[in-house]
Amino acid sequence: MRPLVHSLVLAALIIPAAACDRSEAAGSGGAGETKTEEAADADAAQEAPNSLTRQEASEGFELLFDGQALDGWRGYGRDDLPGGWSAEDGAIAYTPEVEGGDIITRDTFTDFDLRLEWRISPGGNSGIMYGVVEGPEYSYYSGPEMQVLDNAGHPDGGDALTSAGADYGLYAPSADVTRPVGEWNEVRIVRRGNHVEHWLNGMKIVEYELGDDEWKSLVAASKFAEWPDYGMHHEGHIALQDHGARVWYRNLRIRRLP
Repeated sequence: MRPLVHSLVLAALIIPAAACDRSEAAGSGGAGETKTEEAADADAAQEAPNSLTRQEASEGFELLFDGQALDGWRGYGRDDLPGGWSAEDGAIAYTPEVEGGDIITRDTFTDFDLRLEWRISPGGNSGIMYGVVEGPEYSYYSGPEMQVLDNAGHPDGGDALTSAGADYGLYAPSADVTRPVGEWNEVRIVRRGNHVEHWLNGMKIVEYELGDDEWKSLVAASKFAEWPDYGMHHEGHIALQDHGARVWYRNLRIRRLP
């Protein structure tokens, strides 16, 4: 019986030691702990729309919408909000057949990294403009537009130049990476000097140099040639477009680039 007892004693000593080793490996500091914090940040961002992660806050991002108040927005060419725009279930929502019109940020921006999510109704159309100045009749007379669209349900989806993610009418997206209508799509628009990038659902799909010879040629051959303010202003507002369809925007945050 002694050998058996001896073996049981050794096993009793070894198993707790092994368990302790696994616990230390999983919970000790270093890269593992950093990864856990990053994962917690990501989870928190997913669970709490319209908030900044610790990393975003440290990088200088600011919220353009907190999920409730639209204080940072107003109608294009007016100081209040058109009646069709409201905060709805943590999103900026546009409801047609109420009072229409585009909305713009109260602040203006030059170089920036803009991030947000959009969701469109079936057959819907909207847009995100930047470098918008007031004076022209419409916001898109001055601001280049990232198209927001139900590609499958709207006629504009049949032309890559007017499909979701395009620099509307000028630069087509490299691929259609939109999610099914009704799902949220993640946007990133970066402007640094004249360099502009459109990202959609994690992929860079448009890249261009605003004001270079190619851009001027494309503008001259388009309807934008009739609008002298189009793309001419480095500093301007961010605009969300009323195009007659239900649309929702959330997680709007922006970082001013040096």
